[in-house]
Amino acid sequence: MLNWRSGLAAIAILIVISTIFYSQYLARKIANEERQKVEIWIEASNRLLDMTDTSNTVLALMIVQNNTDIPIIWTNEKDSIIDHKNLDSSRLSEDGYLEKTLRKLKSINDPIIWQDPIHREKHNRYYYGHTSLLNEITYYPYVQLFVVGLFIIVTIFALRSSYRSVQNQVWAGMAKETAHQLGTPVSSLEGWSEVMKEKYGDEKIIRELEKDIDRLRLVSDRFGKIGSSPQLEETDIIKQIADMVDYIRKRAPDRVHFSIITHNKELLTAKISPPLFDWVIENLLKNSLDAIEGKGKINVDITEEKNIINIDVTDTGRGISRQNISKVFKPGFTTKKRGWGLGLSLSRRIIEQYHKGKIFIKSSEPGAGTTFRIVLRK
Repeated sequence: MLNWRSGLAAIAILIVISTIFYSQYLARKIANEERQKVEIWIEASNRLLDMTDTSNTVLALMIVQNNTDIPIIWTNEKDSIIDHKNLDSSRLSEDGYLEKTLRKLKSINDPIIWQDPIHREKHNRYYYGHTSLLNEITYYPYVQLFVVGLFIIVTIFALRSSYRSVQNQVWAGMAKETAHQLGTPVSSLEGWSEVMKEKYGDEKIIRELEKDIDRLRLVSDRFGKIGSSPQLEETDIIKQIADMVDYIRKRAPDRVHFSIITHNKELLTAKISPPLFDWVIENLLKNSLDAIEGKGKINVDITEEKNIINIDVTDTGRGISRQNISKVFKPGFTTKKRGWGLGLSLSRRIIEQYHKGKIFIKSSEPGAGTTFRIVLRK
């Protein structure tokens, strides 16, 4: 598909380039004809002024009268303006119009010099411009190139948007199907949990089993929300993050130290979807756990500004190389031996599309650690 589109683009560009060369050929041909026309007009004009030669006066008059499209200004041997033809009559009264037009004509074509056959020391210089036809032929291919370029850009943008839309639909469909597939075994596990409680009582193992069932139900709920607009609720961000940190802490190695810094704030609220927001925090914490490889620190720093809440998740892990920083949020990118590389991509979609916030790498240094920042509107 990509080669096919590239081939079409190459053909379009080749056609435009060929048009430019052909137009330039036509422009040169018309320019030569216009110069010959001006030369004939000069000869005819001076023939009419020569009172001693009355032959072919009618023909000379016809030639002079037929030149109605080539702008001409002629000067004497001192380059002072003598007269003009085919200029904009509505602007002739403007100060400096003739002088400006003369400078323009000088930049377009070399002058045609006519020498007085009687007074050899006298001569006139005829400066002339282009007809509207020649101007159109000269600039048309560039206009065409712009239009074709714009068309190619719009087409590529439309195809990429369509491709992204299809990708989004595929991921949303997969997520919803996963949620549907999880629903049946989770419901079954809940039933078996009730049976075990009736038979064995409220033992510790059953309570832990119920926690894992609740966890599976939460995962199913998260996947079910992908692709649809979630309901945002006014939620205490500090408590939401603390619960998730506590959940991850219990499942992390003993040599990993977690801390939450709130800067003496006890309550900070923002509109979020709690299940989806938990998913983002969980992804960041799990990435940090993978980065520190069983020993180190993970800090969550929550700060408040005027209308936003900043959440910085910092670890003392191996860091991210500079060439990979721009890739970490792309679907499929991962440095792990296992996994599909979708965690951070989904996290960005959840924060930016559903919560209208931002998520990015605030800083990272190989061997020293990484800080991810989430920005939420209050």
